[in-house]
Amino acid sequence: MDDARMGTMPVCPLLLRMAWPMMLSMLIQALYNLVDSMFVSRLSGEAFQALSLAYPVQMFMVAVCVGAGVGLNALLSKRLGQGDREEAKSVALNGCFLYLLCYLLFLSFALLLARPFMGFFTTDPVIGSAGQTYLSIVTGASVGMTMQFASERILLACGDPVGPMVIQGVGAVVNLILDPILIFGPGPFPALGVAGAAIATVLGQWTGMTVGFFLLRRLRRFPLSLRGFRPRGDILAELCRIGIPAAAMQSLSSVMTLGLNKIMALFDPSAVFILGAYFKLQSFLIMPVAGLTNGLTPLVAYNYGARSRTRILALTRFALALGAAIMAVGTILLIFLPGPLLGLFGAEENVLSSGIPALRWIAFGLIFSGLSTVLCAVFQALGASMTSLAISLLRQVVLILPAAYLLGLVQPQLMWLSFPLAEVLSCLTALFLFRHSWRKRLSDL
Repeated sequence: MDDARMGTMPVCPLLLRMAWPMMLSMLIQALYNLVDSMFVSRLSGEAFQALSLAYPVQMFMVAVCVGAGVGLNALLSKRLGQGDREEAKSVALNGCFLYLLCYLLFLSFALLLARPFMGFFTTDPVIGSAGQTYLSIVTGASVGMTMQFASERILLACGDPVGPMVIQGVGAVVNLILDPILIFGPGPFPALGVAGAAIATVLGQWTGMTVGFFLLRRLRRFPLSLRGFRPRGDILAELCRIGIPAAAMQSLSSVMTLGLNKIMALFDPSAVFILGAYFKLQSFLIMPVAGLTNGLTPLVAYNYGARSRTRILALTRFALALGAAIMAVGTILLIFLPGPLLGLFGAEENVLSSGIPALRWIAFGLIFSGLSTVLCAVFQALGASMTSLAISLLRQVVLILPAAYLLGLVQPQLMWLSFPLAEVLSCLTALFLFRHSWRKRLSDL
């Protein structure tokens, strides 16, 4: 797509055109995360728990990359909206450099913290060893993940929604193919177990990175070259100013998961399993909404740079409706099919007795979660990144963790009510802040 159409094409088809490839590719990515866990659960319950404990670290890695991508998307789209292509090129290259620094951060975790992390959350040597192996591979070899993110965000900001879909789709297919081969070792292949799952994930990411670099080299309206490149402190500082609050916002999911694992395990021994299964299922909903916001952010940022107040409002309203519709589907599934969904992970009878009502309680907050997620993306695109961070902090730490503990003291089953309680209150806060931000930032456009 010609980036000029981001400011002229009717907003509803424009958002759908930008968002649907990302929504589809992230849905595929959610599928291979789910299948990955299903394969591992067939090895043993300990293997599934190891991946469940490792999951917050993976969420943190994604959070850092998403945060960097928010900064890159917003700044690059804004420069393109202003018509400054040379400055836009510099933003893109410095964004790639920032992603390389992210990889060095993850590599440091693999070398120094993988073992202590698992030791903090489990004393079971089997779970600890499996989790350490998995974490060491997916963090130490995550350069494919970081550079895949970089190429996706540059393409998306340049108005190419299909490129990111191809990158993620190809990586996901490679992962899906390799998972059973490397985990179970059919025929001549060795059975690598949990390590095989990690290697399949990494090889899928490297494949996506390779495809991404190929697509970047084919950009015609926005050619990129490393010749003469030097990191620019002003651009890196601006990327971090926008991206760090976004990364912190995304990483709150890791904080929430770790906190809930600790709190809920005090009242219900099956809570860790239920949470692990729910977060895998939730990815089917949150990934499409994330794809929607990935398409929304550069459009809002572009039109903010082009000073088009009417288009920003129209994009926001349409995105809110789509986000609510996606989460409404999840609400129906969790209310009417909680048992079969938990059965995908081999849940036993004692888990089902607690897990079925738990998923039904959680379901009532999903629509509000979708609305809050869309509004946070709008805040980021408008440069109000701290507002986005405040809403996510409210949703995922300030409200839910104390509520889970206090409700658990009253009755263990009530602690699942903390999910809809936190979502409803934070959504109302986000709507109030959006009206305030609208008057402050856009009234003079």
